[in-house]
Amino acid sequence: MRKKKVAVVGAGFVGSTAAYTMLMNNTADEIVLIDINRGKAEGDALDMNHGMSFLPPVKFYSGWYGDCADAALVVLTAGAAQKPGESRMDLLGRNLRVFDDILSQLLPNLAPDAVLLTVTNPVDVLTQYVLERSGLPASRVMGSGTVLDTSRLKWAIAGHIGIDPRDVKAFVIGEHGDTEVAAFSAATVSGMRLDQYCAQCPEDSCDALRELSKLHGEVRDAAYGIIEKKGATYYAVALAVNRIAQAVLNDQKAILTVSGLVDGPYGIRGVCLSLPRVVGAGGMERLLEVPYDEEEARQLRHSAETIREAYRVAGAAAGK
Repeated sequence: MRKKKVAVVGAGFVGSTAAYTMLMNNTADEIVLIDINRGKAEGDALDMNHGMSFLPPVKFYSGWYGDCADAALVVLTAGAAQKPGESRMDLLGRNLRVFDDILSQLLPNLAPDAVLLTVTNPVDVLTQYVLERSGLPASRVMGSGTVLDTSRLKWAIAGHIGIDPRDVKAFVIGEHGDTEVAAFSAATVSGMRLDQYCAQCPEDSCDALRELSKLHGEVRDAAYGIIEKKGATYYAVALAVNRIAQAVLNDQKAILTVSGLVDGPYGIRGVCLSLPRVVGAGGMERLLEVPYDEEEARQLRHSAETIREAYRVAGAAAGK
């Protein structure tokens, strides 16, 4: 059996919380935490190890890039944090420089069949940079994409129609950012289209259809509000990372809106963005071409062009 080992690069809010979440869910047999601030990674590892008597056994330690040699999954969370009022794209220049340093040390130590998961923002552009820089098959380089946005959308819809979020199936696609698309045309409630479900509700008890644009805005701008209130988002991001890790390490064939290379579907070529994909031990094993409505498909193509232009401008500025 393949070793269920995860390497987390970056011991900031997101990286340390993701590692803790994987530890609490018994997602991996072994977790190594890597950070340029070795003292921070060592402190986090000690802190978590002190609670091991309360948990199933997991090997958890701080280390360096050589420890990635037998990791099935490497999670990249290092980078500059998003500041209040700052877009994810504003982070791009700073985080490209961070990723240059990381990849120069990581790639020579990567396991032959490892999956790389980028979480750092702007996640779609950085996922594409990792893909091109690494030379790995596209299936094995993915970003956390809109997995969290999709969860936010399910929660928002569920709140408006008064049901359990787990009974809502919906997707946020495209950029993890300001041009993301809430694909309401593909939203279902226990197998029923959202409009069909609302048609069966008592009058005035289900306002989801009237609130679609508002719901989309709440989901799209959710991170900005959290950052304004407490400085960073990390709990729900960590849960999203854990869900992706579970799919990879256990070969679950889960359908998740991770970010990866799109080359043909919906008229989009050569750009990384989020669409529903089957995720398993090989990474992104298959893309699902969901029949979105015409306006959503148009918005998706606009989102792709936004990411493409950001990647082009960033590359030119960095001389790449």
